Amino acid sequence: MVLGLVLVGLTLALGLSFFLSAQKVTTDGFFNGHSQSGHAPGLWTLVLSQVTTWIFARSLLNAAILGYYYGIAGTLAYTAYYLSFLTGGYVVAKLRQDQSTSVQDWLRRQFGSIGTTSYNIVIALRLLSEVFANLLVVALIFAVLVPDVTYIREISVITLAIIVFLYSAWGGLRAALRTDVLQMIVFLIVFAIAFVALIFSPEFSFASVLSSQGVAGSYNGWVLLVVAGLQVFSYPLHDPVMMDRGFLADEATTRRSFLYAFWISSACIFGFGLFGIHAADINAPIENDLLGTWNAMFPAPIFAAVSLSLLISGLSTLDSALAAVARLMSEELHLVPRTLTGGRIAMVIFLLLGGGLTLWGNGTLFDAVAVSGTASMFLTPIIIAALILRRDVSIWAYLVAFGAAQAGAILYFARGYDWAASILPEGHKYEQLCVICLFVLGAGAISMLLGSRRVA
Repeated sequence: MVLGLVLVGLTLALGLSFFLSAQKVTTDGFFNGHSQSGHAPGLWTLVLSQVTTWIFARSLLNAAILGYYYGIAGTLAYTAYYLSFLTGGYVVAKLRQDQSTSVQDWLRRQFGSIGTTSYNIVIALRLLSEVFANLLVVALIFAVLVPDVTYIREISVITLAIIVFLYSAWGGLRAALRTDVLQMIVFLIVFAIAFVALIFSPEFSFASVLSSQGVAGSYNGWVLLVVAGLQVFSYPLHDPVMMDRGFLADEATTRRSFLYAFWISSACIFGFGLFGIHAADINAPIENDLLGTWNAMFPAPIFAAVSLSLLISGLSTLDSALAAVARLMSEELHLVPRTLTGGRIAMVIFLLLGGGLTLWGNGTLFDAVAVSGTASMFLTPIIIAALILRRDVSIWAYLVAFGAAQAGAILYFARGYDWAASILPEGHKYEQLCVICLFVLGAGAISMLLGSRRVA
């Protein structure tokens, strides 16, 4: 029954997505999201597109898993990352006041090709992690829904990747914006059904959930909340999906879209985290990253709603990530021509790479967030010094900040190896991540103090 409900809902969502994307698209629409008449997207198109691409499948599952292990602290920690809409909106406004048309445009004027190349490497890795992580959630869901079918993970990943590519490649960013609106509306309806069923279930208690310590205690959840606070200024800046949408419409519309997207996405992420906290409170054993747990906890229609909301959010993020890939590879890196064919080739390359990582067997969801979030932290001291304080930052100071952030990201990713363990302090991985973040910000701040000067 669950599989049938999910497939019906998924088929409906995909069918409508194909319908919305099946229109003639110009090159400008493919890469910049404008309509055939050249008009920029409206407020609610931007809002719903921002929200659906940030409450994607990986984030929903992360919020629930952190809630399961660390209680309310874990869910709050992940929700704190959605302050990125406020910090990201603030930086976008500053960039636009500086007459910049993108983060790359500003970095190019400040630091030349060194600035844009280093930044583009980081966001390319971010986009690759987006493709990988959302396909991974697809694989996890179908492994639970159809456990007896051999190679179901591989079949589901390949099938959904091809389907998303077909409608994404047809219309690029214009199609992504149109389908994001549809997919977000469907997500909100399905998620609302599941959430209402959760809070009215006999064993659910808001008092218990809001004071929950999780199965592992809340301490590491609070540590992760500190990490989120350290990363939240730079985190949105390395997400091209968010940044691309910061330069599509006029400044007033853009400012409102970031504000609205903040509270809607935060509410959704926090709400989904309650599913994980509730599972811990009733002592349900974790299975298949909570998907197997929920399958045992909820009636078939409710588990189908939870699974469908995850799938729809994953698909909506995939098409937006692919549209961002096309723009990055053509307009910024110039590795493919700025044509419809060039953009589609870029999409295929990233789908193959991301799908390959998924099928390879890597299954750590939060690590992708932690690694890319750490790698982007060089932007915090640079943006503060050069954009906000209007100081002239030297190239060597930029490179020191960038190098420290990349070293920190590599160190966290390799923490299981002896050489990395000998450098890092003993403790939980989130404690280690917190120390790394402090080091990265400290090194960046020192380089800015020594390597920048006030502009007369």
